[in-house]
Amino acid sequence: MTTAPSTAVTRREPELPGQTVVIIGGSAGIGLETARRARAEGAELILAARRPDRLRQAAAEVGAVGTAAFDATDPAALERFFTGLPTPIDHVMVTGPGPYYAPLAELDRERTHRAFGDHQWLAIEVAQLAVGRVRPGGTLLFMGGTTGRSRGPGLSFIAAATAAMPALIANLAVEIAPVRVNLIAPGFVDTPLSASLLGDDLEERRAQLRATLPIGRVVGPDDVAALAVHIMTNTALTGATYDIDGGQQLIRGT
Repeated sequence: MTTAPSTAVTRREPELPGQTVVIIGGSAGIGLETARRARAEGAELILAARRPDRLRQAAAEVGAVGTAAFDATDPAALERFFTGLPTPIDHVMVTGPGPYYAPLAELDRERTHRAFGDHQWLAIEVAQLAVGRVRPGGTLLFMGGTTGRSRGPGLSFIAAATAAMPALIANLAVEIAPVRVNLIAPGFVDTPLSASLLGDDLEERRAQLRATLPIGRVVGPDDVAALAVHIMTNTALTGATYDIDGGQQLIRGT
């Protein structure tokens, strides 16, 4: 009599057990998907976002231990949020508002200043507030993009802003070490934000990318979330920018 060989199942230990992950912009898209993945890896979650209704729904879905509904670009509200956090925090991720595109003749000074504040200055403020609250070896993780590396009408401001972020992140990593600071730079990601920006052109854009990207599919928020959690767990990573665009930069015209 013979018996079938048994297959041993190796159970992987979670990578963020007992760690606290704060996600600002955690109610939808990349932020929410990162919350899901971090929770699956054993993390405790604190979510922040502008819209209380979506925030409540997201928090219930991922079992967040805390939430805060506020506008992260409001310096006073951001400071109140950080002051109220339990310490130490292990990781802070900031997804931030969307980019600002406009042809040169239509660039608005006030909107340009606001867009700078929404990204570069927000990163500076978060870094300032993280000192003494994020543990040594913990992570600050910001979102940039790759679209602004192209050249063409409507990209003058976003090109400058895109170039500035990696330099800022690298310097922050030195200034607030041993807290680690990194930047994720996606291309097109199929999120609610992308849908709102493209409107009726969304499906056409998806089809174009499926046909042209080297990976043969559209990048989703789960792809970016996997990278985010990896950066949190790999303690050798700091001061760097990580592109995730499915090869979009390699194909002209995408």
